[in-house]
Amino acid sequence: MKFSYSLALLLLSIISYGQENPYWFTDDIKKKVADSTQSQSWRSQMAATYYSISGQYKPALESWDETFGRVKKLSTADSLRFTKLIPVNAKDYILDRAASEQIIIINEAHHNASHRAFASSLLQGLYDKGYRYLGLETLASDSLNITKFAALSSGYYSKEPEFGNFIYNALKIGFKLFPYEAEGNNKEREIGEAKNIFDFMQKNKDGKYLIYCGYQHAYEGIHKSWEKTMAGRLSDLTEINPFTIDQTQFSEKSSLKFNDPLLRLVKNTVPVVLKDQNHGIYNGEDKELYTDIKIIHPVTKYVEGRPNWMLNKNRKFYKIPASKVSIYPALVLAYRKGEFEKQGIPADIIELKTSNDSRFLILDKGNYEIVIKDKEYKVINRFEKKIK
Repeated sequence: MKFSYSLALLLLSIISYGQENPYWFTDDIKKKVADSTQSQSWRSQMAATYYSISGQYKPALESWDETFGRVKKLSTADSLRFTKLIPVNAKDYILDRAASEQIIIINEAHHNASHRAFASSLLQGLYDKGYRYLGLETLASDSLNITKFAALSSGYYSKEPEFGNFIYNALKIGFKLFPYEAEGNNKEREIGEAKNIFDFMQKNKDGKYLIYCGYQHAYEGIHKSWEKTMAGRLSDLTEINPFTIDQTQFSEKSSLKFNDPLLRLVKNTVPVVLKDQNHGIYNGEDKELYTDIKIIHPVTKYVEGRPNWMLNKNRKFYKIPASKVSIYPALVLAYRKGEFEKQGIPADIIELKTSNDSRFLILDKGNYEIVIKDKEYKVINRFEKKIK
């Protein structure tokens, strides 16, 4: 996907507003976007980012699709061809293949938190196969290797709860995290990112590497603007062909009508990759700019008002008692114990507009401090909760 904005300028615009408190009520996000003098596409991207960081998955998709939503049609011939493809569990496929790889590069759409949840689900399996280093495009420094959790100062997109959980899990498992962002845009940035990763590799050789990035940085081949992407340039530097994974092309949109026709055909309930009858992996139609595999994520179902991809064998629902919320609207943030005072990243966030809203957080086992804020972002209640 090609974007019409400078990422650096977008981040400057976002960071300048609410720097100390990045978690906002829906109405405040709407007002901020409405007051902007930027283009419609810029406002859509800004709002999608704000919603995502504040734990609002569906509104983030909706905001993005206000500008980028497209209804795609599928020819009869392609439909017949695609129906012959065989879905294979994406996590199992990646972990099987990871054993023979040295570098894995997987991307995300920055406004889609489900991509972080999937990447996090790979971590233990990858660690067991020798992966020890995790490069994150968003990181500002490597200080969290000492603190063992992400803070507001750790990066920008890492402020989002699922990104914070991703980082927390990686550190807990034993990964060493490192930043690799570079200055500049387009070709200059791709060169800089690849060089930063390569330089890290020269000093850290006790394991394999997982690189997490946004959008087309993970693509191989020839890019119209960048010539080669970070992935391609890293391959040149290391003389290793990375295993590249795209999560973005076949992700769900805010409405079924905007979903890629292939996603509508597959109707999967877990993330999958597609194999043909000769066991070849389908990796899209573009052979000039490609990744080794493309993940087809399922359409989200909502349980107690929350996305079902947030749930796993270690996570549980926790219903906020009505007695804990005295004012509406209220923002409910769940922090791992000891992290709120250190400006950590909440493990989950929900907004309660009225007393009738779904009150369910989704949390891993552990000790938490639940922080409740009013419309003015003042803390009106704090209490501890152990999730068993």
